[in-house]
Amino acid sequence: MALLSYEFMRRAFLAAIFIAGIAPMLGVFLVIRRQSLMADTLSHVSLAGVALGFFFNLNPTWTTLLVVVIAAIILEYLQNMYSSYSEISIAILMAAGLALALVLMSLAPGSSAVSIQSYLFGSIVTITWSQVIFLAVLVVLIGILFLLFRRPMYVLTFDEDTAAMDGLPVRQMSMIFNVVTGIAIAIMIPIAGALLISAIMVLPAAIGMRVGKSFKTVILVSIIVGFIGMIGGLLGSYYLDTPPGATITLGFIALFLILNLIRQTVIASRRKKNQQS
Repeated sequence: MALLSYEFMRRAFLAAIFIAGIAPMLGVFLVIRRQSLMADTLSHVSLAGVALGFFFNLNPTWTTLLVVVIAAIILEYLQNMYSSYSEISIAILMAAGLALALVLMSLAPGSSAVSIQSYLFGSIVTITWSQVIFLAVLVVLIGILFLLFRRPMYVLTFDEDTAAMDGLPVRQMSMIFNVVTGIAIAIMIPIAGALLISAIMVLPAAIGMRVGKSFKTVILVSIIVGFIGMIGGLLGSYYLDTPPGATITLGFIALFLILNLIRQTVIASRRKKNQQS
């Protein structure tokens, strides 16, 4: 393919493949734990990290990692503080992150506005080899953690009370999961965009839950859908000259609608056969 002759596209494709292995897996746990908005919150907070990097003339990737990890830890404490009203912690953190980002953007040099915009919507040109390596390491790390702690995370995800009764360190596990999710979001933002990263994590999981019959199948289907959506969206972004995050998201939405339509058609066909018999 001619587009692979460009180095930035090779970096983008590698990043897309790695994201396809990271985002859906984390997204499944987020959806089942009813924490889909946590990804949205951390992605908005990440803008404060990007703005902080430009304000102090530092690498935005490192400042974003720092801010998102701190935000993930604070989010866990706020959720414990407002255990009956968990959405309050999300609202507080999202408002604080956006407010800080806007203030820092207004104080940062004017030329940084264009750079920050690329983090908002994603840009395949801005991806560096260091970010690709980060994603590769993250894929390996999450894969190892999944294999080692699949059973405890399964119990924690579906019933925290049962996990606590089994002697599992519920709070520590939940905080580590939040931190890993925050790190993944911080690394994925340059290609996916802060405004749409949560959709890229949640939509493959939503599709997998509609198709898969077991927990393992849901994760497998989510990763396959993530791979198709990421590569397809990236190709569409290149040929249509559109923002990659938005194009990838629209691809996932199209897959979601098509699979649901097929599913409804199959169900209706089975009902018709049952009625006839």
